[in-house]
Amino acid sequence: MDETTALAAGRLDGAIRSIERGIAVAVSGGIDSLTLATAAHAARDDVEMFHAVSAAVPGDATARVERLAAERGWRLRVVAAGEFDDADYVANPTNRCFFCKTNLYGTIGRHTAAQMVSGANTDDLGEYRPGLDAARDRSVRHPYLEAGIDKRTVRALARSFGLGDLSELPAAPCLSSRVETGIAIRPEVLRAIHAVERDLAGDFPRGTVRCRVRAAGVVIELDPATLDALDPGRRAALATDVERRFGALLPSAALTFSAYRNGSAFLQGFSASGAGKGHSH
Repeated sequence: MDETTALAAGRLDGAIRSIERGIAVAVSGGIDSLTLATAAHAARDDVEMFHAVSAAVPGDATARVERLAAERGWRLRVVAAGEFDDADYVANPTNRCFFCKTNLYGTIGRHTAAQMVSGANTDDLGEYRPGLDAARDRSVRHPYLEAGIDKRTVRALARSFGLGDLSELPAAPCLSSRVETGIAIRPEVLRAIHAVERDLAGDFPRGTVRCRVRAAGVVIELDPATLDALDPGRRAALATDVERRFGALLPSAALTFSAYRNGSAFLQGFSASGAGKGHSH
């Protein structure tokens, strides 16, 4: 561990130890929360991990959490946050994440009186993150923010904690983030999105892959290198696959390809539930 990472680890440990009661870590399966869970488990004995399952959470994220919990000896509770019972969430307004996190933290709070903590890092402060508003409403603490830790440092910490290849996990926001603002979130559409992304990721494991659902149809976004690697035959096969998976679900399953752009399913200025700022997925 280099000196910079060691200093960050010390600050993180201090933030975790400063919490005066037991800790409940919200673990999504991404590298931020997995690293936080690892640090919290190493720092204290009164830690429990909570992972929410739903149609918006890929099964491989759940499997990753369960595997690491078994390997590391975490106390893990898998819960259903119930966001799909929330009409505000399903409507997919600009602040959909607020309703998602409100349901998540409400569910965790019904299972424990421990201090809830999240894996938000300082990079998240540069984007519109309505989930942070929900966290504030539930008095959730953010040890990375308290320790001044950004995403790059999280990855360095993950390597130093022995998380290996997990330290390079690409950003993987929930599947609902692939659906254009204002289009209702439906589990069957999310399953189709995940199936397309999983198949493409198998061919391009180091590429950035997003399958977006928009009013005009389906857009597959890829990083430039992966996009260039798609030959006409593969594009035609993908169009057939998209039609098969989405044809009965969407008004149009027409497929287009585009270079990956962070947050492109989000329509800035769309007015719903009082929100109108841009955020990123």
